[in-house]
Amino acid sequence: MSIANKIKKIRDEKAELEKKMADPNIIAQQNKYKEYSIRFNELSEIIDCYDKLEETRQELQENIKAKEEENDEEMISLFDEEIENLRKKKEKLLAKVKFLLIPKDKNDKKNAIMEIRAGTGGDESTLFVADLFRMYRSYIEKKGWKYEIMNSNPTGVGGFKEISFEIQGKDTYGTLKYESGVHRVQRVPKTESSGRIHTSATSVVVLPEAEEVDFKIDPNDLKVDVYRSSGPGGQSVNTTDSAVRITHIPTDTIVTCQDEKSQHKNKKKALKVLRSRLLDNKLQEQKKSREQQRKSMVGSGDRSAKIRTYNFPQSRVTDHRINYTTHELEAILNGEIDEIIDKLHLEVQKEFLEE
Repeated sequence: MSIANKIKKIRDEKAELEKKMADPNIIAQQNKYKEYSIRFNELSEIIDCYDKLEETRQELQENIKAKEEENDEEMISLFDEEIENLRKKKEKLLAKVKFLLIPKDKNDKKNAIMEIRAGTGGDESTLFVADLFRMYRSYIEKKGWKYEIMNSNPTGVGGFKEISFEIQGKDTYGTLKYESGVHRVQRVPKTESSGRIHTSATSVVVLPEAEEVDFKIDPNDLKVDVYRSSGPGGQSVNTTDSAVRITHIPTDTIVTCQDEKSQHKNKKKALKVLRSRLLDNKLQEQKKSREQQRKSMVGSGDRSAKIRTYNFPQSRVTDHRINYTTHELEAILNGEIDEIIDKLHLEVQKEFLEE
């Protein structure tokens, strides 16, 4: 479908939304009105940009025609300069229109839940979980976002078997969603006396935070167990049964939470994570059914794919999806990951535009 035809459909959709938003019944439904309002603003931005593009095209044609009818060399030179500026402006507006026409993921604006788990590599893998958590924590602080630990399973060597945390801020899920996958580390462990480099792996999963309206859970589908929370080595760190384990029976999805001293707070956090995991499972199934998502290596969300390697001897970080390498390992681990994240998003946009 041509851009002009897409714009015609967008104008029709905007006009229909305008009618709905004037309906008192819709105005009375705050969530529905907010949803329509967000979409209305998105469509307005696309139409405004396209109208500017058409105005620029018209102005360009007028200047080209005027130049052809001009005999004065000085005026021709001025026309040439103006024509060049208008061509550049037209290309920029066209690129922006194409970008705005890329389908938006409604979950991008949601808060995110990130889960980091140790994989192959024993203690070294758990230590790298801690390194990645510090990296993302630094990035979160630099962005002015907030985070809250949902659950953690620390080890005696200073690492984590797993840690999950909620990230609150503007477009947190949309920004971080391509961090999902296997992160590999290559370095000499502190316990390695021969200086041999080991390769370990951890997995990162980024979920859109699901509200109750996004994914309703039948209480009859849940099995809730309570127990005493434990610390490194398995020793008990609480004298009451405050830790909570929730099993979603239909999908056999299990979530545990023990970081809070209150059983009620742990259950609330566990339900939030469970709801988000179930929503993510649903989204992953939808992605697999889309041809574009199958073509996109960056946006596939394949949890088992090796996406990035952190090589300590060479101070190198490589993102394998976009063939991007930097030797600023220390800066990356200090949360300076904007460039990688930006390049990932640009690659996805490029794939959509080419399609």
